[in-house]
Amino acid sequence: MAAERENDCVMGENTDVLMEERPKWDNKFQYVLSCVGFAVGLGNIWRFPYLCQTYGGGAFLIPYLIALIFEGIPLLHLELAIGQRIRKGSIGVWNSISPYLGGVGFIKECEQATPVDYFWYRKTLNISPDITVNGDGQQWWLIICLVVAWLIVYSCVLKGIESLGKAVYFTVTFPYLVLLILLVQGLTLPGALHGLVYLITPDLTVLSQPRVWLDAATQIFFSMSLGFGGLIAFSSYNPPKNDCEVDAVTVAIINSITSIFASIPIFSILGFKATAAYWECLDKNILLISNEFEIQDGNVTRENYFRWVDDLNATHQDRISVLTLKNCVLKDFLDQSTSGTGLAFISFTEAIVRMPVSQVWSILFFIMLFNLGLSSMFGNIEGILTPLLDLKVFPKCVPKEIITAIICLVSFLIALIFTTASGNYWLTIFDNYGTALPLLIIAFFELIGVIYVYGINKFCDDLEFMTGRRPNLYWHVTWRFISPLLLFSVFVAYVAIEVQHRLSYEAWNPNYVEFPKKEEKDYTSWVVFICVFLVTLPSMFIPLTALYHLIRSKFRRHRKRAENPCDNIAFQL
Repeated sequence: MAAERENDCVMGENTDVLMEERPKWDNKFQYVLSCVGFAVGLGNIWRFPYLCQTYGGGAFLIPYLIALIFEGIPLLHLELAIGQRIRKGSIGVWNSISPYLGGVGFIKECEQATPVDYFWYRKTLNISPDITVNGDGQQWWLIICLVVAWLIVYSCVLKGIESLGKAVYFTVTFPYLVLLILLVQGLTLPGALHGLVYLITPDLTVLSQPRVWLDAATQIFFSMSLGFGGLIAFSSYNPPKNDCEVDAVTVAIINSITSIFASIPIFSILGFKATAAYWECLDKNILLISNEFEIQDGNVTRENYFRWVDDLNATHQDRISVLTLKNCVLKDFLDQSTSGTGLAFISFTEAIVRMPVSQVWSILFFIMLFNLGLSSMFGNIEGILTPLLDLKVFPKCVPKEIITAIICLVSFLIALIFTTASGNYWLTIFDNYGTALPLLIIAFFELIGVIYVYGINKFCDDLEFMTGRRPNLYWHVTWRFISPLLLFSVFVAYVAIEVQHRLSYEAWNPNYVEFPKKEEKDYTSWVVFICVFLVTLPSMFIPLTALYHLIRSKFRRHRKRAENPCDNIAFQL
């Protein structure tokens, strides 16, 4: 019986691991809130709506929910369970299962310019025309922001979960309050309905594109923070007997509902922005027509504009053709999709400045973004800190506060590359090549390590000890077959699609007249090398660690035989 196994070895560790003095969460709500804060982040606010906009609105929910059920929830349950049972960080967990899997725990440490475009690219980023051009070097205003951000992160994680657990009460709940306020305000804006209809109207033809399924699968990793090690670290501070199955399902549901819920105010406000741009397009054309044909003001309106154009095309085609009227189609403005910083700092900002009392909405929106990033960084830092403490990398005399400071300082120094004039290009590289593919590999070996190396039966025994019940058929089928096969298929398809395209990026044209016109450029050879390095670095520790332990074990056997020649003779006889 599982209850009788309480005093047995647990995944290669003795009961000292369970009984050692280890910090604990103040309460269950604090733990779940921290997991939600780590999982719910910027990807829910700016990547999920972007993917919905790109892939047929509501149609994207189909592959997303399939990936959630057969990939996201099973992996989330597995990570929370192994962290809680072994009570160690990611590296300690995989070393406990098998030394050959120790490498799974090393994880990578996301026409003319409008005023918003100009301010973002020319003033805030001072962006260079090429990734190899550093312009004026470091942007001091960005460095100051980076310093302040990391000081806030450090102050919140200073004492580990003791201080982090207090901070999440605000950093996690505040974004939901802002989203609720934005929802109420967004639904009252003119054109909001157009944005919502665009969101919920499925274009099922996009489901035939392989890319939509790949993006849905990888979005699960971004939105649920799987494979980063933070969830394992958080669950390691739980008591041994805790219903991790309920925790996994709860966090997964909250995370997915948040993505969908956040899309409603986002699309209502983007619908308002698209409608306002559509009206501006019509007004400019109306002005041209009125001036050319000396039509009295008010005769040509937005409502009768297209009738006027049809009539004039029929009677004065030669005169109206030289006016170069813009093609004003509302759907075209709704189709103008942007992701990441583009959605947050351009599209959404352009919509906010059109709203009444825009300063208030700007403050609320950007404080919300900051809190989303902050709560996610808590999990990232804890995912690094916990394994270092478990492995006793630093001497006992070094306080946790110093170790945390070192982690934050190193992270800050690495992030300085994003404060250069070419920093936005590097941000795209890190986001595209340092996350999706490595996370697929890490998650695949997580499943293989627990289910096939440690063993599904022993893992089910552990779950019965922790939760009081054995996993049902859904968990068995997903862990054994569906999830590994899905991850492997996504990995192969992802690589197959990527190798068909040359590595390129969109650079901003330095010509101020055409700015911000983009032009596609190929990465130089040394940048390509960095892209490949970012893809391989997080996952290269898996084979390297396994090779290290294989060589080490063979060396030990060879040395043992050399020290005991009689054993070799006896074996041969």
